[in-house]
Amino acid sequence: MRAARLPGSGPTRRTVLRGLLLAGTASLASGCVGFATTGAGGTVFLSTQFRPVAEAENFRRFLRKAHLDGVSYVTIEEGPFASQVQSQVSAGRTQVGLLGGSHSDLAPLAGKYLEDVTPVLAGLGERGIPQEYLTLAKAGTPQTWYVPWAQATFVLAAHEEALAHLPPGADPESLTYDQLLDWAIAARQAAGRPLLGLPAGPKGLIHRFLQGYLLPSFTGGQITTFRSSDAVTAWEYLRELWRNCSPSSTNYDFLQEPLASGEVRFGWDHVARLVDAPKQDPGKWRMLPAPRGPKGLGYMAVVLGLAIPKGSTDPEQAQRVITALSAKETQVELLRSNGFFPVVDVEIPRDLPPALQLEADAVRRQRDAQGGILSLLPVGLGTREGEVTKAFKDSFQQIVLGGADIRSTLDKQAGVLRKVFDDLKVPCWAPDPPSAVCEVA
Repeated sequence: MRAARLPGSGPTRRTVLRGLLLAGTASLASGCVGFATTGAGGTVFLSTQFRPVAEAENFRRFLRKAHLDGVSYVTIEEGPFASQVQSQVSAGRTQVGLLGGSHSDLAPLAGKYLEDVTPVLAGLGERGIPQEYLTLAKAGTPQTWYVPWAQATFVLAAHEEALAHLPPGADPESLTYDQLLDWAIAARQAAGRPLLGLPAGPKGLIHRFLQGYLLPSFTGGQITTFRSSDAVTAWEYLRELWRNCSPSSTNYDFLQEPLASGEVRFGWDHVARLVDAPKQDPGKWRMLPAPRGPKGLGYMAVVLGLAIPKGSTDPEQAQRVITALSAKETQVELLRSNGFFPVVDVEIPRDLPPALQLEADAVRRQRDAQGGILSLLPVGLGTREGEVTKAFKDSFQQIVLGGADIRSTLDKQAGVLRKVFDDLKVPCWAPDPPSAVCEVA
């Protein structure tokens, strides 16, 4: 359907698509593959976030409610996002005004393709954004390349039926991995079946559990410690934990479904994939921080940011949008509409859905825990991220499901990782220490 252009409203949908095509992304040649648009009007906000149709529409309603009607929200996958920005800026034909993405989407664009938003951040005043997030936004430089926007993470969800089987003396809000194993064993023995579930289905996020939780907690790293002796211990632990998990976990993409049905009674997943579990009877549920291992409490933060591309079509409007989306009340509304948590210091209102209330407390406790080990999504890998993810998934398949030798499996998969990093020559990301080129020890 053809979109009419309103006077002074900015580019139409057709103009946006033409600009993206001219930037050189062949995968978008059909005019609709890989992204969706709002239709006509205003500054184009290009984002990797909220791509599913329902989430995108929720966010567009959120923008209208925030009186940002002049913003046209365009979603795109991570790989094409980077190439779009790079090609448009390099050609001097930037077609967008504002960018939104995770740290891993934005950090590789710092400097050459993004404007320094240090003055924008300073203009916001003290918002209580965690210092580690502000440091991330600098991407290892003195400047700030994006304004932290929102956050998500992964936590444990537990029904009271499972909580009844906690090990004696265990504090559910400060568990160790050994206590989690004892809990899973006790629950299985009492119920006559496993009550613990993990998202190990085809679209499940078990690889994020490995990358951001288990391995950092046992080894202190992710890539540099991939084949260490501590990593062998971590995999030995996971084998034992898996023996006490529901065997149907290999079918679980979203853990909230088996949790809600009672098929399992506790488990770990992304906050957005747990939110429906407590709907029927929220008073019987707890959301808990991840367990702690020998090296500390490993956890993964999905940090979203707002950036201005060089040559932005309307940098002043982009700054106004950033300011609006950084307001405390707006951050709470984003949690309400799309389930991503504030990065500013704001009290979570009590009229939110119960699951979000429960998760908000768990997210805060996990982030503020002593000995926390922050992990990030992979940074700078582009289209090669799938190879890194596959190395972790293949390790899980072979070691935990297939019973393969741990040392030889890690050695083999370390070779896969080395090939990627030798080719790309990119630095490591948290929790691994920064270096010129990330290496598998």
